[in-house]
Amino acid sequence: MHWLLYISILIGVAASAEDLWRRRISNQISGAAFALGLGAQTLLYGLRGAGNALAGTLVGFLVFFIFFLLGGMGAGDIKLMAGFGAVLGASQTLMAALLTAIVGALIALLYLLVRKLRNRENTAAGSKGGAEAIPYAPAITLGVLLSFAAR
Repeated sequence: MHWLLYISILIGVAASAEDLWRRRISNQISGAAFALGLGAQTLLYGLRGAGNALAGTLVGFLVFFIFFLLGGMGAGDIKLMAGFGAVLGASQTLMAALLTAIVGALIALLYLLVRKLRNRENTAAGSKGGAEAIPYAPAITLGVLLSFAAR
């Protein structure tokens, strides 16, 4: 189990840094999450682990695909959660998705509050603020890491 946590930390830090810096999550990071998760699950639990990793990938993809269709999430976020699904397995991926939604909502509220305060200052100064997407990899990472504590 410790290896799965270490993999999650590694992937989460890389994805969060890239999402905050470049506003995207590369296929290499999501692919590495999938490969490392599948490999670790297989080494730790054999064929049952491999099946659990594949089921987790499917669950991670499907849960976030709904939000993608509604326009609330990018494709990189879906692929990252699918990659994390391989690390976590199906049941823990569901818990991670729920925790991610909670963390994401809290981050979004904080972002909106800061934005509102900045707009007040910018309006007084005469500048306009445009809509901006919130990087979601940090919320996904925190949700995944919290799912280990919830086990």
